[in-house]
Amino acid sequence: MSQEQKTSIFQAKTIAEARLWKQREIALIGQTLGFVPTMGNLHRGHGSLIAEAKKQCDKVAVSIFVNPIQFGPNEDFEKYPRTLEADLELCTKLGADMVFTPSVSELYSRALEQSSFVDVPEELTNKLCGKFRPGHFRGVATVVSKLFNIIQAHKAFFGEKDYQQLLVIKRMAEDLNYACEVIGLPTVREADGLAMSSRNQYLSAEQRELAPVIFQILTQLKIQVREQNISIKKALETARTDLKIVGQDKLKFDLQYLDACDPNTLEIISNDAQNPDLHPEIVFLIAAKLNEVRLIDNLKV
Repeated sequence: MSQEQKTSIFQAKTIAEARLWKQREIALIGQTLGFVPTMGNLHRGHGSLIAEAKKQCDKVAVSIFVNPIQFGPNEDFEKYPRTLEADLELCTKLGADMVFTPSVSELYSRALEQSSFVDVPEELTNKLCGKFRPGHFRGVATVVSKLFNIIQAHKAFFGEKDYQQLLVIKRMAEDLNYACEVIGLPTVREADGLAMSSRNQYLSAEQRELAPVIFQILTQLKIQVREQNISIKKALETARTDLKIVGQDKLKFDLQYLDACDPNTLEIISNDAQNPDLHPEIVFLIAAKLNEVRLIDNLKV
């Protein structure tokens, strides 16, 4: 990173520094602030969020924080990729104005088990990813609530790849009366359709070759339900079967869920065998593991 780049973006490491920057750059001048919360290891998906925030707001803040309380005991918190220097360089290149990079002790001043938490109703959190990652959305809602309180942005931008997470955050912001508008943006994909994710780098060459099947399955569901008029139930049964038979003996998908849901409430409509026209809006959501790598994706139709 050049010296010129280093001086063009402000890095706040403490809550006090972030609030002082907000007061100096936003509050006193009357500008609008966009916010992009991340866990770092930034890629083009994050870049699209920053770019859209730049279009809609005068200034853009990005947070980089790997949040320990949204990881389960057997998940990848310790090995989650941390690439702060490269992330700061990308934020500078994309025109972000401030990057908030707190430590765990800065954001959670008490011991983690003694902190206060935010719980979003189980109607959104006890299914899909919530069924397989207990406590995950409690951790997500808590850290995003903290970040909203610290940054106090006018708009916050999230990717639709984490669709359930997006609805959880929208519900939290609405229920807790945050003034920040939560905006979801379309999933950014690789050329072969694989949804961009920091965890994709965990994939071996063989796993990476197989991973785009996830999006192929979703695309086929869309065609069957909307163009071929196949019932939702039948289309899902076929898709689940197809996913089980791809791959090799030592490299197969371990399907956690593949469901059709209402895109606003996540009410599951997977068992509906009637005419799909009864559901003008559907989101198909999937989570599957390739060995230890967990992949999620969705497609609205």
